[in-house]
Amino acid sequence: MERESSPKNRLLDGSLFVLTVILALAFIAPIMVVLMNSFKGKLYISDMPFSIPTAETFAGITNYINGVTKTGFIQAFGWSLFITVFSVVAIVLFTSMTAWFLVRVKTKLTTVLYYMFVFSMIVPFQMVMFTMTKVANVFHLDNPIGIVLIYLGFGAGLSVFMFCGFIKAIPIDVEEAALIDGCNPFQTFFGIVFPILKPTAITVGILNTMWIWNDYLLPYLIIGTDYKTIPIAIQYLKGGYGSIDMGAMMAMLVLAILPIVIFYLTCQKYIIKGIAAGAVKG
Repeated sequence: MERESSPKNRLLDGSLFVLTVILALAFIAPIMVVLMNSFKGKLYISDMPFSIPTAETFAGITNYINGVTKTGFIQAFGWSLFITVFSVVAIVLFTSMTAWFLVRVKTKLTTVLYYMFVFSMIVPFQMVMFTMTKVANVFHLDNPIGIVLIYLGFGAGLSVFMFCGFIKAIPIDVEEAALIDGCNPFQTFFGIVFPILKPTAITVGILNTMWIWNDYLLPYLIIGTDYKTIPIAIQYLKGGYGSIDMGAMMAMLVLAILPIVIFYLTCQKYIIKGIAAGAVKG
């Protein structure tokens, strides 16, 4: 039954709309400021950061050319893409298998493991970063392949939690029917269970992609400058005595956020769908 369109309801709807617009502008404004300043001469950015580029302040694509040249952006983009893609694939694949095992195999050990994964979500990164750096060095994980394993560890908590919530809603009869038909556990998971997990798998992939692509601290601590990702490459625009080429930095920030913004806008409909699918009882 539709709600009556009374003056009180119209006032409430109007207030919520205004509030939503204000919040949207608050989130979009910083991105627009960076975009505008990326086309200004670096001498004008500090003096007129909020003004639209004019004929006097407009620098064309000079900032983009300088930024790409100074940072080695193409190579940094390649390393960021490599680390992000393989880390997300590993997280989605292994955490979904882990969650399926934890849900279907009811023992004290699996219960303890589940709560350990949940507990890992609330442990601050600062508590483990120095120990983790030492362990990564000892086991030779300080390279693009090794950091994929580290991202798998840090991303496992939330991902296992979300997958477990969804798997609890899957009727076990479907899996038992597959076993009766002669499927082994691997065939049951990849042929029956994993396709059903698609909404949550997409959501887990999107959330981890945005985190890993924009992450600065973990790559800086583990692989340093040997394999610079985009956030690390942008940092090296800082010159001596704290001087910064603000024009090039703004341009590189635009190039850094553009792929992830496009990716998010393309996949955003799956986020709410996947979270809602994983928010089940049990």
